[in-house]
Amino acid sequence: MFAGKPAALLAAAVAAFSLAGCVNYAGIKSDKKIESPSTYETKQSLPDQGGQWPALDWAQQFGDPQLPKLIDEALKDNPTIDQARARIEKATSYVGSAKSLLYPNVSGSYSWTREHFSANAIVPPPYAGSTQSENNLLVSASWDLDLWGKNRERLRQAVSQEKVAQAEAEEVRVTLAASVASTYNRLALLYALRDVESREVRNREDIGRITDGRVGAGLDTNVEKQTAYGETATSRSSVSDLDGQITTVRYQLGALLGQGPDRGLKIANPSFGASRVVALPDNLPADLISRRPDIVAAYWQVAAAMHDVKEAKAEFYPDVNLSLSAGLDAFGWGRFLTASSRQMQAGPAIHLPIFDAGALRSQLKERYADFDYDVANYNHTLINALSDVATQVSQIQSTDRQLVDSQQALDAQTKAYQLALVRYRSGLSEQLQVLNADDNRLAAEKSVINLQMARRDQQIGLIKAMGGGFDATQAGLASNTDTPIPTPSNVKTTD
Repeated sequence: MFAGKPAALLAAAVAAFSLAGCVNYAGIKSDKKIESPSTYETKQSLPDQGGQWPALDWAQQFGDPQLPKLIDEALKDNPTIDQARARIEKATSYVGSAKSLLYPNVSGSYSWTREHFSANAIVPPPYAGSTQSENNLLVSASWDLDLWGKNRERLRQAVSQEKVAQAEAEEVRVTLAASVASTYNRLALLYALRDVESREVRNREDIGRITDGRVGAGLDTNVEKQTAYGETATSRSSVSDLDGQITTVRYQLGALLGQGPDRGLKIANPSFGASRVVALPDNLPADLISRRPDIVAAYWQVAAAMHDVKEAKAEFYPDVNLSLSAGLDAFGWGRFLTASSRQMQAGPAIHLPIFDAGALRSQLKERYADFDYDVANYNHTLINALSDVATQVSQIQSTDRQLVDSQQALDAQTKAYQLALVRYRSGLSEQLQVLNADDNRLAAEKSVINLQMARRDQQIGLIKAMGGGFDATQAGLASNTDTPIPTPSNVKTTD
């Protein structure tokens, strides 16, 4: 039969609420908040330049058709991406579990037992001293009314954690794409240096032939001859060293693509075009918070911590759970499916914390500590992101200036080497002079190549620093009015 009456329920609720002050969270709060980009000075380091944010197909801008294909391959079947997807699926399952708490829970059970009853116990005749089979069928339902929003906050926390996982997956995607591009650029650098060293072998061989002629003419000795042979062998050794480095980088690319090392050996030689001029988009600091997936992940982590705090506050208030069960219970099968075998019970269950030796307050303090930590992590991530962009821009500008001077140095050293070679062939200068001139020219040429490739690598770094084409709005991860991240000391625990 149904247990309890409305008046009795109301009296119990009033009594419970009157005791709610026995355990409270007075004095526990936080004044931490996430900072706006405008808090930090960036006008000089990150000026408005009318540029564009990177698109998802940013690799197209480098003029090598192979690079976008390699990035797509890496993002398709890579264990790192699979790990990120698995984390999203796990977070999604938590959302489903939390959502289920908002609805009634219904379950059914059936049992059959065979039992011999004592003749000297509480079981009355005619069952005393007999053996009976009992059939029990029961359907039960329960519903947590969630008067203070505890379960709703748990759901919001789970949703926020799901968004954290999604943003972190985007960060993995951006990082992996940039790593493929940077490693591919490293391969291009090694091939460019190898071309330089291969030409240097030919230069040294030319000097060796001139030396042989001068030795025959009595102008040089065997010392100069052996020196020329040694210099040629050193250049060949440099080519072999670069061949080894090229193979190693190819293996690294194979791993980044989520494949074995042989996959890297099948990659064609890079064929980059000229680097583009870099221009920053307007209002970069403010828009960066929705363009960097790590900042977005940190934001939703703060949101999750905020909902954790609100859930912990709701623990201080009474829980009211309604339950209902109905079924059939009878000895044997003859009367099991009859009206007289029905059973039913219903009633509320009220849980109220009165004295817990500080357990709930300690739990709330822990949640506030997590909130403070996540706020600090967000602010730290924002500061690092602004610094990251500014650093990449500064390095690109510095490299552009160095390239002008380095190219002039290469032109001058090339002319000096050519003049020294002509004088050496004509017998007007010694071998050491032409070797020194060639060393200077070689160093200048390597410097230009290293700067060109470094400039491209810095451009890739800037693309990554600006989010690599990620957009929180398009990804469904933008902040909203439901989660503006207020300080949790001032938020309410009810809707």
